[in-house]
Amino acid sequence: MSKPSEKNQATAGAAKPTPVKKATAAKKTAAKKTAVTKKATAATKKAAATNKAAPAKQAAATKQAAPAKKATAPAKTKTKAKAKPESHASLVRRARRINRELAEVYSYAHPELDFENPFELLVATVLSAQTTDLRVNQTTPRLFAAYPTPEDLAAANPEEVEELIRPTGFFRAKTKSIMGLAAALRDNHGGEVPGRIEDLVKLPGVGRKTAFVVLGNAFGVPGITVDTHFGRLVRRWKWTEETDPVKVEAAIADLFPKSEWTMLSHRVIFHGRRICHSRKPACGACPIAGLCPSYGEGETDPEKAKKLLKYEMGGLPGQRLKPPPDYPGKAAPPLGAA
Repeated sequence: MSKPSEKNQATAGAAKPTPVKKATAAKKTAAKKTAVTKKATAATKKAAATNKAAPAKQAAATKQAAPAKKATAPAKTKTKAKAKPESHASLVRRARRINRELAEVYSYAHPELDFENPFELLVATVLSAQTTDLRVNQTTPRLFAAYPTPEDLAAANPEEVEELIRPTGFFRAKTKSIMGLAAALRDNHGGEVPGRIEDLVKLPGVGRKTAFVVLGNAFGVPGITVDTHFGRLVRRWKWTEETDPVKVEAAIADLFPKSEWTMLSHRVIFHGRRICHSRKPACGACPIAGLCPSYGEGETDPEKAKKLLKYEMGGLPGQRLKPPPDYPGKAAPPLGAA
């Protein structure tokens, strides 16, 4: 057998390394696969980390956005439960308790107009419109000295009457009223003041308030006097929400026995003039503060509130020049006195 040629040997020698190349290629392929696998694993881990961090980022973003939402969102207001309406029986008990307390504080309550008879009280009450009882009391002595009876006043010179009552204000209109009622008393009632509200309200310048003042204090007929003080206080005490005097009168009459009407009026008016003022009530010095649903509308500091008290409560003269014997304050000075 012949020996292979050198060419064939070379060829044979060159063919032998083929497995090595295949192994190298396999290794390279494996390395590539490993790299791809590692890359995929890294990507997977990164994605997992990203997904894990996403809720935290989202929460952080939500927290940062929360204040803006809170700022723009409308504030929630707490709705207070509506107070249960006061029953009529409860209102009656509360109103009568306040009246009892006032009766102890103002045991000396009385009409604050000076008068000697029904005619003087009638005229003085008409003159008290739009002024104080004090100013009326300082004015009427000269008027009644000059014209003591309805007949005298009806026959007077209007200009002279105007000059006498000038200090009370609105003296021309008031002169017309008092001279007109004096003439009506002379012509229709024999010079006497009638004791019925139906007759009184027909007189010039006389309304229900004036009529009840006269009936209650000159004839002993119970009546509720709804003046500005009375109306203000009964609304502050939530006895009624009415503002019309006739409706106020009816509402309060329903809370008290008829026998209390006249003195109730005096007590409430006394309290309104001395303590429960219109603009600045002296809440801190009020003897019925614990019963008042409007406590706090005025001065609550006790020392400051004391400085707001008027008339005898504040150590000052009262409104009458001739007060009743049990009055604890000082008599008012005459007109023009210091």
